[in-house]
Amino acid sequence: MHADNMHHQWLLLAACFWVIFMFMVASKFITLTFKDPDGYGAKQEPLILTAVTKVEEIHVPEEKHWPEEFQPTGKAFSGNLIRQPLVHMERLELLRNVCRDTALRDLSHTAVSKFVLDRIFVCDKHKILFCQTPKVGNTQWKKVLIVLNGAFSSIEEIPENIVHDHEKNGLPRLSSFSDPEIKKRLNLYFKFFIVRDPFERLISAFKDKFVHNPRFEPWYRHEIAPGIIRKYRKNRTETKGLQFEDFVRYLGDPNHRWLDLQFGDHIIHWVTYVELCAPCEITYSVIGHHETLEDDAPYILKAAGIDHLVSYPTIPPGITVYNRTKVERYFSGISKRDIRRLYARFEGDFKLFGYREPDFLLN
Repeated sequence: MHADNMHHQWLLLAACFWVIFMFMVASKFITLTFKDPDGYGAKQEPLILTAVTKVEEIHVPEEKHWPEEFQPTGKAFSGNLIRQPLVHMERLELLRNVCRDTALRDLSHTAVSKFVLDRIFVCDKHKILFCQTPKVGNTQWKKVLIVLNGAFSSIEEIPENIVHDHEKNGLPRLSSFSDPEIKKRLNLYFKFFIVRDPFERLISAFKDKFVHNPRFEPWYRHEIAPGIIRKYRKNRTETKGLQFEDFVRYLGDPNHRWLDLQFGDHIIHWVTYVELCAPCEITYSVIGHHETLEDDAPYILKAAGIDHLVSYPTIPPGITVYNRTKVERYFSGISKRDIRRLYARFEGDFKLFGYREPDFLLN
């Protein structure tokens, strides 16, 4: 009797172990079968720019064999590409879709000319390219790259007059390299630039160059402003300096280019993002937004693999917030015709980077 009880107890114990074992196997099978890493399934549509670059591709063997549409465009996303925050994936997807819109082709495409290559700064040590878009915190990003290139050991040590002196700041332009070296960097390096609401950027450029002029650049007031006034001021008896209305009329003129040529590279402060950085021709890794720079700056540093080496300078509270009231105030006295012509020129920038058409233009 005692032996039978022992036998039954052993059978019961063995059955319990068997059930536990089968449960563990089943759990592991379910985990491996249904796990969807980071929310992206195998059939997810790719959200990476793949077909809009005109730059010759260079094959580089990858350690990880992702599907072709997920191949990293630069150093930053090796092995971490699918972990990008959704907002950055959506920005690249929007850019790709607008670049393919034939109705906007004239506003979204440009040649990768010397003018564009002059705007792109190079950090060979960490394989980074940064396209300069003035009035969006561009100076601070230059400081970051100057430190990374080794010209100064910290951002605090960089004199303000050195940041934009490209003979002394140790920050080469992409245009300074040979064609094969340019192509290699465009294909292999981490590439980024920053944008902001196009109309707010124009207001910032106007204030900085024609009102405050903090860096004492007299040619804006004494050469460029008079040229715009002579051509675009309606009231010839008005003797005030350049007004925002004059500036808008100049920028919205379909024939503005003849005046741009006279102004030279000074016009970069109000040239479109398309003309500056060729976003439909160059496959950028990340597009930061000035309005979300507090989040985007750390993300860019991490994505580029340099967050342990340098930090983006502290951003004063509220400085990146879109100021709708300010924008409406600046445009309040300007005719709808002139505003529409201005929007027509910058429509590519609005559409490519997801900025809404201003409400005062719709009313």
